[in-house]
Amino acid sequence: MAIKTLFASLAVLAALGATPSAAQVKIGVVASATGPTALVGIPQKNTVPLLPAKAGDLDIQYIALDDASDPTQTVITFKKLINEEKVDALIGPTGSPNAMSVLQFAAESGTPMLAPVGAASIVLPMTPQKKWAFKTTQNTGIIARALVQDMVARHIDTVGFIGFADAYGDDWLNVFKGLAEANSIRIVAVERYQRSDSSVTGQALKLLSAHPEAILIAGTGAAAALPQTTLAQQGYKGQFYQTHGAALPAFLKFAGKAAEGTILAAGMMLVLPEVPDSNPSKPIAEDYIRRYEAMYGERPATFGANVYDAGLLLEHAIPIAAKTAAPGTPEFRAALRDALEQTHELVATQGVYNMSPEDHSGFDERGRELITVRNGAWTLLN
Repeated sequence: MAIKTLFASLAVLAALGATPSAAQVKIGVVASATGPTALVGIPQKNTVPLLPAKAGDLDIQYIALDDASDPTQTVITFKKLINEEKVDALIGPTGSPNAMSVLQFAAESGTPMLAPVGAASIVLPMTPQKKWAFKTTQNTGIIARALVQDMVARHIDTVGFIGFADAYGDDWLNVFKGLAEANSIRIVAVERYQRSDSSVTGQALKLLSAHPEAILIAGTGAAAALPQTTLAQQGYKGQFYQTHGAALPAFLKFAGKAAEGTILAAGMMLVLPEVPDSNPSKPIAEDYIRRYEAMYGERPATFGANVYDAGLLLEHAIPIAAKTAAPGTPEFRAALRDALEQTHELVATQGVYNMSPEDHSGFDERGRELITVRNGAWTLLN
């Protein structure tokens, strides 16, 4: 395992044209390139060689490790990057439970962490521990409000919910409950499942017995498709809603015909050709996709763009922090955290970032589109 990790790190360095001795800023990256979350983690790992090699006059070295989708391994890799590699910042990990497991270590070491995960609980509510964490995906509330607004427009009164039995599912259930109540929508059934489950038939039957007009599924990657295909096989004919965790080609592949008509809110990369050229994020997203395709021969999932945006945020913040202290010092890491928190109108692939002491995600409505599945492909919901 140690040899594989070393080779992975050296491969990243070679792709960036940098060597450890030349690098002046060290960034650790933890991605779930194997295990249950690999469909999300692979495009994130693949994005590392595309990250900025310099920030101002400073070279950047990236050290990328795989946590195998295991929160325990995430802790081990984070400690290694913090204590042995002495990184100035961390990008990752891939999963929300994994990110929750390492918040304390980022805070205790005073190392900024940019997490490309879905659960807003990584940064909300703000605490002294979470002030070291930033999030490069849309907070749950921004996505959930778009879905609830669509439910209201369709006069949907009853909804069933099924989500992961972890931080991602918890976050979505809590946010959705509040918005549903505020809009007079009744949640008539709540079911949970594990990311590694191969069957959710029992949960599906309970949802069906409640007769909801719509069902919201809070899962990520291919695992988001399992409840939908099961419910469709059981004869459910209502409206399916998915979270931005389903925003990848694998969902369409695994859900098949059951995906048709699904509604979700997510970043614009899913429907980039339909996005107006006036959108400031479009050329940045197009450039990222073009470079990813040139390197790997396929389009990246939006989850890779979340890591790419982390690189853009650091590229902007590092020169600001360097005015205060030299890389490799606690003072530099603290200044880097402060610079990230003061990010203003930074245009990236997923939207425009405006951070503040209260908001460590920074997205607004410019970071989401309402999307559906039509003829087996993602398209804007008109």
